[in-house]
Amino acid sequence: MRNVLIIGAGRSASSLIKYLLDKSESENLHLTIGDLSLELAQRKTKNHKNATAIALDIFDTNQRKSEIQKADIVISMLPAHMHIEVVKDCVVYKKHMVTASYISDAMQELDAAAKENNLVFMNEIGLDPGIDHMSAMKVIDEIRDKGGKMILFESFCGGLVAPESDNNLWNYKFTWAPRNVVLAGQGGAAKFIQEGTYKYIPYHKLFRRTEFLEVEGYGRFEGYANRDSLKYRSIYGLDDVLTLYRGTIRKVGYSKAWNMFVQLGMTDDSYIIDDSETISYREFVNLFLPYHPTDSVEIKLRLSLGIEQDDIMWDKLLELDLFNKNKIVGLKDATPAQILEKILTDSWTLQPQDKDMIVMYHKFGYELNGKQHQIDSKMVCIGDDQTYTAMAKTVGLPVAMATLQILNGKITTPGVQLPIKEEVYLPILKELEEFGIHFKETEMPYVGYNPDKARN
Repeated sequence: MRNVLIIGAGRSASSLIKYLLDKSESENLHLTIGDLSLELAQRKTKNHKNATAIALDIFDTNQRKSEIQKADIVISMLPAHMHIEVVKDCVVYKKHMVTASYISDAMQELDAAAKENNLVFMNEIGLDPGIDHMSAMKVIDEIRDKGGKMILFESFCGGLVAPESDNNLWNYKFTWAPRNVVLAGQGGAAKFIQEGTYKYIPYHKLFRRTEFLEVEGYGRFEGYANRDSLKYRSIYGLDDVLTLYRGTIRKVGYSKAWNMFVQLGMTDDSYIIDDSETISYREFVNLFLPYHPTDSVEIKLRLSLGIEQDDIMWDKLLELDLFNKNKIVGLKDATPAQILEKILTDSWTLQPQDKDMIVMYHKFGYELNGKQHQIDSKMVCIGDDQTYTAMAKTVGLPVAMATLQILNGKITTPGVQLPIKEEVYLPILKELEEFGIHFKETEMPYVGYNPDKARN
């Protein structure tokens, strides 16, 4: 049998493992699922005869090397910074490797070695990055094939709560790493191109510069800019495009409300709060407000943010139980961002019956035969339950499909890469449709950023 080593059995691995186990008989596969937690790995195998769960510590060099040596292909579902030792072993033992993570500089440095050994190191083949690359390149290549010239590309993606489970005023729950949500947009200004001009949005302005998006059947969303929209300009072959913008999707009103935390300083991760483990939620809020001999924390906060008590923004803050003097932070040496994450986790954790939702939206503007055109491409995926979430499906299934394509010699181009070649994206996008992950592409009148065009 062909042995697939899967390192990491976390939330995103559920659909990946199920897919490969379902294919294990017809494809002659045996899965070795390794995780620090043997119990977690065992849970994901579901006692399948073609799966073995092991406790695997990747910092145990001998064990790591031994397991990689026995595999025909390696899937790393580890955090991005932990792939590198695994991939170095894959070079030594001549094993293909698949990850859903961004290509790091350290990973890119192994490109020559991968090519020399005829190895496929497929990265960025999850959701975002992953399905966004594949669905975008499919349309971009189709536009080019008919002689069109790209002038606009916008791409948005968001992990949200499904409508049937959307029961809080923020219209949001954590469907993925809460820390990443709290720190979103930090580390430099958002950078993109609009109508041929470079644009920058500093962090403190990011959540007040949003774009509206309509998705049929699901209503209105908003998108705020990702930090670096230009990262893929050359990779996508869009060096001459006039508009290039990548953003994150939320329900309308989220960004304006989130901006309250940004302005107060609660998302800061650069310093530690003294005595953080003993303070209450109410005391935490008060840390960011001026002293006043008589005004309450609530009044000071409203004055600081310029909101009235009948404002929906105020109701959103109350809903989080921010002013509770009996709830204790309980985190030692915590930053403001870490404390905020804990407070939000109380309210925004998905409940056992909750479902999540992924929304992706691309806009393509192009010129053909002297006329301007637009294609909008939209995808909505709803999770099944807390194990087979929309996030697990959209991250795990492309990884699993690429793994099988590489094993079966359908993906052959060697080197460190992302899924932007036809040999990768066409079969995977087609197969994803069988799992309800499909894009609806619609021809639209090209508007660009001139609202008058829409009225003509």
